[in-house]
Amino acid sequence: MAKRGKSGGRGRSAGVVEVPKGTAPDGPVEGVYYIDTGDCELVADQDNSTGWLLKINGVMSSHIDLADPLFLDFEYMRWMAALIESRWPPSDASSAKLRGLHLGGGACSMARYFAAAYPDARQVVVELDGKLAEYVRGWFDLPKAPLLRIRVGEARAVTETLTEHTRDFIIRDVFAGAFTPRPLTTAEFTTHAKRVLAPGGLFVANSGDAPDLKNAREDAATIAAAFKHTVIIADPAMLKGRRYGNMVMAGSDVPFGDDPQLRRRLLGGAVPAHLWDDAQVRAFAAGALVRHDEPVEPIIR
Repeated sequence: MAKRGKSGGRGRSAGVVEVPKGTAPDGPVEGVYYIDTGDCELVADQDNSTGWLLKINGVMSSHIDLADPLFLDFEYMRWMAALIESRWPPSDASSAKLRGLHLGGGACSMARYFAAAYPDARQVVVELDGKLAEYVRGWFDLPKAPLLRIRVGEARAVTETLTEHTRDFIIRDVFAGAFTPRPLTTAEFTTHAKRVLAPGGLFVANSGDAPDLKNAREDAATIAAAFKHTVIIADPAMLKGRRYGNMVMAGSDVPFGDDPQLRRRLLGGAVPAHLWDDAQVRAFAAGALVRHDEPVEPIIR
């Protein structure tokens, strides 16, 4: 469900090249690469000489600008960055050692961004596909541990093992096709994420949906049930249910406040976005089901 920020910009298909398993080029090379969960395609950005697009199993996943880690091509990523920077301004010395957890790796675009914005930040990216993680490290010259660790594993399983109060922000950006896998959207999972957050921390989710907004309303209801304070960021067409797309949802144990600079920043992109406060989020989610884990069937011996 990734949405590019530039109007009409797109890379050409690179489907004619196949790279054998076990091959990880030093630097990006266009082609289709076998990974543990299928294949990924690396495509040169025809609008940006230093840009690269990553598709995973045919779905657009990530964009990287090799020359500028602070450039985010996907609008929803810009919105996430703006929200997090509103709470922890990069110019503030107390924000220097920000601790982030990224559930869903792709090309590590967001982790790379925050590594540039907060040079002393400590980040962990959880990526299900080990071969993809290997490729991404080779292609995009990511910061090394301890600044940026890539942990191969299933996002929920890893989150459940983490020590409480050890992350300032968590970004949930995991998709299987058009939607986030259900185990990462339930009240039980969200409670685990909340436990891992430090006081004042942010849980930020990329919620993809169709125009009926059923998935988004349930996502909002589930996050609102776990956190005292919430916001949603999206463009007006998405908020009105006029297209497929992405909403950024966030929860916290402390108020978000009204940051005029954040609102101006959200309105200033190629796709202007609105920010809904907690009351608007709860009105949007009214009547929607809070998701729960599926009951476990007893094993009969």
